[in-house]
Amino acid sequence: MQRILFGDNQFFGVNHMSEDKAREQAIRFQDLSAIIRTLDYAYDAGIRVFMCTTHERIAQVCDHFRANQARYADFEFYPCMPYAHKYANAVTELGIAGALNNFLPSEGRLGVLLKGGVSVARKDVEGLGKLLIDAEMKMFDGLQTPVVFVQNVLTDLILGLGAYDAFCVFAEHIKERYNAEPGYITMNLPMLLDALDKVGIVNPIVCANINKIAFRTSGGLDRYERAIAERPFRAIAMSVFASGAIPPGEAIDYVCAQTKIESILFGASSRGNIESTVALIREYDRKYERLPLQSAP
Repeated sequence: MQRILFGDNQFFGVNHMSEDKAREQAIRFQDLSAIIRTLDYAYDAGIRVFMCTTHERIAQVCDHFRANQARYADFEFYPCMPYAHKYANAVTELGIAGALNNFLPSEGRLGVLLKGGVSVARKDVEGLGKLLIDAEMKMFDGLQTPVVFVQNVLTDLILGLGAYDAFCVFAEHIKERYNAEPGYITMNLPMLLDALDKVGIVNPIVCANINKIAFRTSGGLDRYERAIAERPFRAIAMSVFASGAIPPGEAIDYVCAQTKIESILFGASSRGNIESTVALIREYDRKYERLPLQSAP
């Protein structure tokens, strides 16, 4: 994985500290051109990965990158699925069968549904899950997707249900069908690592909230720090600024000091904030003598 990853929360009105700021960002990014402009700021700052949900509007972003591959030849997407609100809204409006019909591929939909219908009738969640993964991945056709994630809403539901085999089903399908690495986003890093160990998933890619004030973490900061230092997994730190509660330099210093953290994920809506965050990561990586994992522009 690359060192610096750019996220998409700001594009869809997600801010865990301020509803007013979330609303302002949602309005600001209603126009696709505003999203593309911000992604260009990130690209020009040397960021080469967009870690994004499968929100309907991401399909338009993918269309732009496919149409301009000469400019973005080295750009990668890390899809994160499912986008829970999309499915919840569809089930509310259309029912379960209607929602499935809506999300499965349009070409040969009847045949796909018949195949999926057998899965539903037999309660074969594995078969239906693979169909839905394929439907979500469709928007990324022709783009580089070396890592594909399960969103935390599903990861942590699986943890709560104790249905750990689902992690293996996802991993196997992503590797075999897309030649990609599976990743897992969670709000409970220690518990997820225990679960993945139990089903034999070795050295997993795990994205979790990692920040010095334990903002939106479950299990306690001490357990997170021990896991990062001692357990074999590839860590991605998100929510490093705790939605603005930690000063930028202090936040990045804390994360970079934990040298086993492989990547840092952040979102921003202005050129200045993107460039300053990239500069801070590089500054503190030099401080802790970390070799660069991606080249500067």
